[in-house]
Formats: sequence, structure tokens, C-alpha cells
Amino acid sequence: MRLGDGGTGADCEALGVTSHRNEQTRTDGLRALLKEHFGYDEFRPQQERVIANALAGRHSLVIMPTGGGKSLCYQLPALALDGLTLVVSPLIALMKDQVDGLRANGVPAACVHGGLPPSEQSEARRGALSGRLKLLYAAPERVNAPDFLQFLGRLRLGLIAIDEAHCISEWGHDFRPDYRKLAGLRSRFPDVPVMALTATAAERAREDIVRQLRLDGCERFVSSFDRPNLTYSVKSKSRAWEDLLEALDARKGESAIVYCFSRRETEELAERLTRSGHRALAYHAGLDAEARRTAQERFIDGEVPIATATIAFGMGIDKPDVRLVVHDTLPKSIEGYYQETGRAGRDGQPSDCVLFFSEGDSRKHLYFIRRMEDEDARGAAERQLREMADYARLRSCRRKRLLAYFGEAMEGEACGRCDVCLTERQATDITVVAQKMLSAVIRVGEQYGVAYISNVLLGGADKRIRERGHDQLSVYGIVGDYDRKGLRAVAGEMESSGLIERGEYATLKATPAGREWLRERRSLIAHAPAGAFAPMRTGRSRSAPAPAAPDRSESGAPESAYDEALFASLRALRRRLADEEGVPAFVVFNDATLRALAARKPATPDAMLRVSGVGPAKLARYADPFLQAVAAHQARAAPPPSP
Repeated sequence: MRLGDGGTGADCEALGVTSHRNEQTRTDGLRALLKEHFGYDEFRPQQERVIANALAGRHSLVIMPTGGGKSLCYQLPALALDGLTLVVSPLIALMKDQVDGLRANGVPAACVHGGLPPSEQSEARRGALSGRLKLLYAAPERVNAPDFLQFLGRLRLGLIAIDEAHCISEWGHDFRPDYRKLAGLRSRFPDVPVMALTATAAERAREDIVRQLRLDGCERFVSSFDRPNLTYSVKSKSRAWEDLLEALDARKGESAIVYCFSRRETEELAERLTRSGHRALAYHAGLDAEARRTAQERFIDGEVPIATATIAFGMGIDKPDVRLVVHDTLPKSIEGYYQETGRAGRDGQPSDCVLFFSEGDSRKHLYFIRRMEDEDARGAAERQLREMADYARLRSCRRKRLLAYFGEAMEGEACGRCDVCLTERQATDITVVAQKMLSAVIRVGEQYGVAYISNVLLGGADKRIRERGHDQLSVYGIVGDYDRKGLRAVAGEMESSGLIERGEYATLKATPAGREWLRERRSLIAHAPAGAFAPMRTGRSRSAPAPAAPDRSESGAPESAYDEALFASLRALRRRLADEEGVPAFVVFNDATLRALAARKPATPDAMLRVSGVGPAKLARYADPFLQAVAAHQARAAPPPSP
């Protein structure tokens, strides 16, 4: 009986009970399959809803971050549906890993690709035709081949899953033309539900995926992009080697991935790390298949803890305990960066994501982007790179920016798990120097980058400045209390505040809001790490101040003459405290502060507060253990009393 056919209230109530029982039966059945084949008792957020939608024969767009259980969304329905589930996947390694995992769980699955012997490809096809297989994996290039399409036409398909669906969109970070042709599957199999899945797609890419695959009206499942166990940080590339070693030392023996710009750089860095005492291997697409397989297995098994790699490494690798992901160069897009950092901490444990940034990396990418022939693709790539560089220059919460990029709002202004939020900050009035910088940007015609602008403000002897007559400008040499690093920080703060923007080739331009700010002579207060904006400099200037005297300990020794044994002791204490709090070691104190403590050897809270990097908040939190460590070291080092 259908509702509305004149049934009684009792009939309607009975229908409601029956519907509830059917729903419960379905849920129990899915959980039984989940436990039997995958070993889990409960679904992760969104998984059950996605699976139910597929079983109901409806199309889906699934946006689920790396480590969120995306693959299960089509693997489990494959077991419950009649017929075969076709999975379109972009990489052979990704297909192989998933097929191996499914077979280990007792799920009949296979893949077809050019790297397989003909006999294995034939066996996979026979298994699909006979109905023995539940999942068949293939790359988009194979799926679009006429002979394979004919083969698919002989199968009973229950579901088509298109993994890494962002590849179908020019607004995605890894566009592949063959993905666009997958729209033909909708015409050939109009009654088969399609599930498009990706870990990274902003709203523009999502709309493009739906349009290209003709999934109008599909159910959309968007999980939270927040990975609260990951700590994001950006560091200057000027000290990349030293900071990389410090990050690896803090995670000694734990798994780490270091992403590099080129194949050559992966090999050079792996060799250099190995010489420095860190076991590392290189992975890139230029290695032959056997070398890539061996490198991948050695890393997954933990035999070699560090992989230096190009971005080809990591897709589909099921290694939950990667504790550190480092980008040695600027990624080309936020989507790519988010996906790659998502390979850290998939087991939910605290893990670190470090990006080394320089403006030169941005220019290096631009060089290759501007050689692209397709104008639309070139424009999209430039936009994505600009957004990534803006993230690297941020002086506000990085997690908030990442989540906002994917259309998700974060409560509050600070996440407490990125370098910006974790660094003790102070308010600094940078109004005067910002006015000088904006004036210089305008007076040189808004055609130069921050390095050139800084050189003008500092009165640099650059030949180009004289040739262009910029040494005759009123802004030439008018800054005497900031060095180049400080001026770069000021430019970053002005950009974050919307006063300037970067044009083509990273040139600085005044925004309308910036011009209005300059006219009205409003103030600009920066909230940044102590000392970020006011380092004294010794370069040329019309009014350069005298160089500051070297910082000395209470005994008169320079900071560089620190006690190495005490420094090692303080590092061990820092590691213990960081582990107890579940935060990276640098959150407690960085190495520079530990060296200053090891040089000054403070005996009182007041003395400790005078050490660079120790503010009132950290003093209240860490004074007792660090002062005790210093006192214990001093007691051990003191000569025995004379008889």
C-alpha cells in the first residue's frame, strides 16, 4: 500500500515501522560487510551516506580529504551491488596498491594497464566477464580506448567510480585531458550511477567536475577539510638546509617525505641527507618501474624513513604514520599542497607540515607556466600559483586560509596549530615605514618587486637604480632602521592588509585601498613575532644608525659562545616537554633561543625573560623546568669545593 491511497492511520504507522526496519536491516548489512572485509566496526563521517546514495542508484560527487576513507565509499558498495564496479584511477601504483589491499581483504579485484603481462590482462578481462570480479581498475587512457569501451559494453556495470576527479577540471591542480573524455561513459551507460571522488577541489573545480561529467542534480558530499592533528608552518628558504635538519632531528627515526622541484634535486638531497646521517632515498618518475617499486616498499616498510620525491610520490600510498611532510619548493597550487600535506598523520597522530618559501620559486614556476600554449590553462595555472604564494606570505592563521579556500569557515581567528598562531606575537606600529614603502612603490611606477623597492629605500648602490634615476627620488635611502628582511616582512603585512598587491612577475602595486590609506594617513599595526619588523641594519643609508653592540650574556660573553653541553641538555628537555604537550619542538623554544639560554645561563625568571624568544607567556609556562635544567648543569660543572 502507498501513502495517500486512503489507508488508515494504523496502515501508515505500519509502513513507518516497516521502513525503519528496512533501513536498520540495510545498515546492519553494510556494517557486517565493513567488519568482514575491512575490519572496522563503524563508518567514518559521510561514508555511510555516500554508500547508501550509490546503492540507491544515484550519482555522487564526493569531496573527502586524504585519509578520510574515500576509497571505501566505492569499494563497499561494489560488494553489495549486482554487477561490476569500474574504478577509473590515474596511476598504476595507486591501482596496484588498492587491488593488493582488496585481495588481502578477500575482495575479488583486478586492474588492467600496460605494465601487466598480456596473460594477466586477459585473466582480468575473463574474471570481469564471468562475474567473478567485483572491482576492475583502469586508467582513463585505457578506459577511453575504443576496444576497451567495446569490452565494457559486454559487462554488467553496477557503479562507475572516477577517483581523483579533480583531474577532469582545468581549475583543478592536476588537469589531464583524458579525464575530459570520460564524459563519454555517461552516454554509453546512462543508467549506471557515477561516483566522482577527490580529496581536493575548490568550488570552481567542483562545478566543473559536475558539468563535464553531466552529473546535474547529483548528491554532493563535502567532508570537513580540517586536519586538526597537522601543524602547518612556512620558513624562509635562506636557511632551508639547517631548518630541514632540525625538523628531521625532532622526528628522528620517524617517516618523512620531502617534496622537491625536480628529479635531480630529489637525488641530490637524498645523497646529502644520507651523508649527514639521515637515511633517505629518492623517488621520481624517471626511475624504472622496478626501482620505483623497491623505493616505495622500502619507505612503506620503514626500512628507510625519509623519501625525497617529486609530487608523483604518495598518491594512494597507505602509510598512516608519516610524521613530517616537507616542501623544499613552492607547490603550484593550494589543492596540490593540501593533498600532499594530507599524507602526513593519516593515523590521526600529531604531525608536521613544513614549507620552505622564496620568491624565486614562484618565478621559477611562472617561467614554465608562461610557456603553456593554451591561454585558459595558462591563466588558471597563474591564478593557482598566485594563491599558493599568497598563502606562503600569510601573517594570519594558515589553517583558516586553507579552510576558506575550500569553502569552509573556521571559528575564531587562531587555530593554535600553525606557525603564525603558535608564535608569541606582539603589536608593532609600522605606519611610518609602510608609508615610505607605499610611496616608493608608486614613485617607481609600480613596476618592481620587493627586493628592488627595498634597495631604493635603503639607498642601495645598484647600477639599475642610478640608470633609472631612482636615486634622485625623495624616497631613496630614507629607511635607516630596517634591513631587507624587515622590509620584506613589512611588505608581507601590507599585502595581508590589502594595501598592496602583486602584479605580473611579482611586481608590487598599490591597491585603491592602499592609496586611500596613504592619503588619509591612517595607522598600520602589525601583530607579528617579536623582532620581526625592527632589526637594526648595517647597510648603506643616508641616516644609518650605528651598528648595535653584540648581545652578551650576563658574564660578558657573546651569544655565539654558548655552552654546547647545556644546549644539548636543553634540547632534550624541549623534546620531552613538546611530546608531553603534543606539539612540535619549536613551539616550546626554537634553537636560537636555546643557544641564548645556553650562553646566558639565567638563574632567575627576570634573567630568563631578557633572553630573545622568551616572552611572559612562555616564561610562565616553561621557566621552572628550564631554570632547573640550567641550575643542575651549573652544579655539575662547578669545581668541587677545596678541602
